[in-house]
Amino acid sequence: MIHGRTRAAALGVLLLAAFAVLGLLVGERPLPWDFDVRDTFLGDFRGTAGTVTDVISDVLLGPALPVGLGLVLLVAALRARRAGDRTRASVLLRVIVVLALCRLTSFLAKPLFGRDRPRVYPDESFPSGHVVSVASFAAGVLLLTAWLAPRLLRRVAMAAVLATVLAALCRLILGVHWLTDTVGAVLGVAGVALVTGAALRLLPVDRDRAVTERTAA
Repeated sequence: MIHGRTRAAALGVLLLAAFAVLGLLVGERPLPWDFDVRDTFLGDFRGTAGTVTDVISDVLLGPALPVGLGLVLLVAALRARRAGDRTRASVLLRVIVVLALCRLTSFLAKPLFGRDRPRVYPDESFPSGHVVSVASFAAGVLLLTAWLAPRLLRRVAMAAVLATVLAALCRLILGVHWLTDTVGAVLGVAGVALVTGAALRLLPVDRDRAVTERTAA
């Protein structure tokens, strides 16, 4: 169990290192494929595609997702605690911590790297805050699923990947992010989720150990 947690934390550190290296690498000048993707969607934000993706990006796959999930988890944790289910309450509260730390990735990194947007738009570019939001939401839901409904983990993981990719695509179509902004968002959130998940004993290996201990008792 400890080795599994250590490997997960080590992978998280590597992903965070890749995130930092990517941010430094693209801070001065976008990579060639950044320009290729930007030129592919150049001007699309002014048409119907831009209108539709703007709604998807801001309403369905935007910063409100992790906030809403955090509030739901907080209410659920309070109810679980009142019902005497301290284990469930603990899991829910720890997931909130992971969710919050993942979401902080963009708030802390944007001013640090200070990257310009592909077009005139408020705020810094790296990493994409919207993709960070969706990826953070996905990380929280995956941790919850691993503990509360492990049989659904594969399906939830597929849905999480699709939602994150769609969020990234929307930001690219709108022309407000470089491709590497979206890649960096995923790297950063995945790294934070693995490191904090391991530190807070929220990974599947920790659930397996908890189940074994309850069964033995």
